[in-house]
Amino acid sequence: MTKPQIIFLGNGPLADSALNELQKHCEIIFHAHDQSDLTEVVKLKQKHPHAHAVLASFGVIITPDILEIFEPEGILNIHPSSLPRYRGPSPIESAILNGDTTFGTSVMKLAPQMDAGPIYYQTTYTPDDPTRSDLKSHLYRTLASLGAQWLNKNFTQLPTPVKQNSNQATFTKKLTKKDGILEPDKHPASVILHQIIAYQGFPKPKYTLEGINCTILEAHLANPTDTPLLSIKCADGAKIAIDLLQPASRRPMDTKSFMNGLRKRQN
Repeated sequence: MTKPQIIFLGNGPLADSALNELQKHCEIIFHAHDQSDLTEVVKLKQKHPHAHAVLASFGVIITPDILEIFEPEGILNIHPSSLPRYRGPSPIESAILNGDTTFGTSVMKLAPQMDAGPIYYQTTYTPDDPTRSDLKSHLYRTLASLGAQWLNKNFTQLPTPVKQNSNQATFTKKLTKKDGILEPDKHPASVILHQIIAYQGFPKPKYTLEGINCTILEAHLANPTDTPLLSIKCADGAKIAIDLLQPASRRPMDTKSFMNGLRKRQN
């Protein structure tokens, strides 16, 4: 049986996980990384008319003339949310920030309007621990893989896509470095914890601890009866216990190592 041929468009962790899954059952004839690759995408589709196009986190607007070339199937976009919820560039981060415990992924037909195309497939995923420190990277891998696994099974006979209800759409924003600056005096501990989890990788959750600018890598909500070695007190009086951090221009370290180093400097 001939493997489906795929023209893949995408960058970053979502794209990496989707591509890893697709290439188990498909022939990847080209990987487009940026806008300069779109000319080659068009040429290859003309040369291989039966090739499918799959996009995951490409970050480039695909113009209507290119979309037209892939009709009627379209460019198949793996988007990590239950569309029309969380359209836009940061669906996973936004879901974490909102305290969601169940997360979605959609395979949609790319449209000129951002994430507004009809849906081929949707599913949801509920992690065992929605506060795990590596939740963000875990979701990128899992949600991309779920979409790609469905495509691997359905390339030969895609269903008719279902139109989205745009009246129910919610939108996400592009994250900036400024978003990573934690403000525990303004927010309860639950919000700060969600920010620490959502901002891993980028924009990186930043806070000044013991006078040192740090990136918080791992943390948890402290039990009210506990006295953490290092913590952040929040607006509701609750504390976030720091487990792993990275001082500016230093390597990552656990809290005990950080505190021991601080004592040595003070002595």
